Amino acid sequence: MRLLAANLAGLVALSLASLTALAFDFPEPTGRVVDQAGVLSPVVRTDIAAQSKQLEEKSGIQLVVATVRSLEGSDIETYANQLFRAWQLGQAQKNNGILLLVAPNERRVRIEVGYGLEGTLTDALASTIISGAIIPRFKRGDFSGGVEAGVHGIMAVLRTDSSQWQAQALVSTPKPRWIGEYVIMFIVFSVLLGAFAMFIKELIARFLQPPRHGHYVRRGERSIYISPRHASGGAASWGGSDFGSSSGSSSSGSSDFSGGGGSSGGGGASGDW
Repeated sequence: MRLLAANLAGLVALSLASLTALAFDFPEPTGRVVDQAGVLSPVVRTDIAAQSKQLEEKSGIQLVVATVRSLEGSDIETYANQLFRAWQLGQAQKNNGILLLVAPNERRVRIEVGYGLEGTLTDALASTIISGAIIPRFKRGDFSGGVEAGVHGIMAVLRTDSSQWQAQALVSTPKPRWIGEYVIMFIVFSVLLGAFAMFIKELIARFLQPPRHGHYVRRGERSIYISPRHASGGAASWGGSDFGSSSGSSSSGSSDFSGGGGSSGGGGASGDW
């Protein structure tokens, strides 16, 4: 009986999900970039499509960007999840799809992550990419720049070059402190402040003390101090490295795109501006 009830519950949930998906008028998955809202420049669409195709060829991960004219009265979490499932992003066995969804009219954005990538592109990292890379550009009306920056952030995490985003995520989600930490911080600050005050006092005292070497010479009505000579030291130099970046865009056809049967359980993050 329990097994039968569980199966029935699963069928009901699946049916409800299917009905919800049918209620939306989703755009067709015509490529790796679906710009239904018409807010992306042709150059950015082509560049992102090429990067996404290269990512899929090397790793099997499907990264799709979609802009929609309307969320049709739904919250972006539900819409993104159902769109992800309708397009079946990612490989069926790995569920390694990612959807970057933008709804300009509702001023909402979401990164929806498939089951198989939730451990890599965590909710915290997705939220940091949205707040740190996407939304600041969206606020300036630069949708192309925001989407492009978001895709670059996602790519960086997927290529395990996620230290910058992990650090930002830790800063953006601080852990609550307990009173003992504040007491320790106060003691450390007091000690450092006292040491700094002693250093300043010693420094002032040294400058105010009369010189220990050299001699005075009379020049008319004045006494002039003649200090000993010191050899001049060499100039210090610092070595550095140049940081450069190269970028290029290449056209990539979208006719070869199709979902791989993947699914999402609602992992990811959302934001607004």
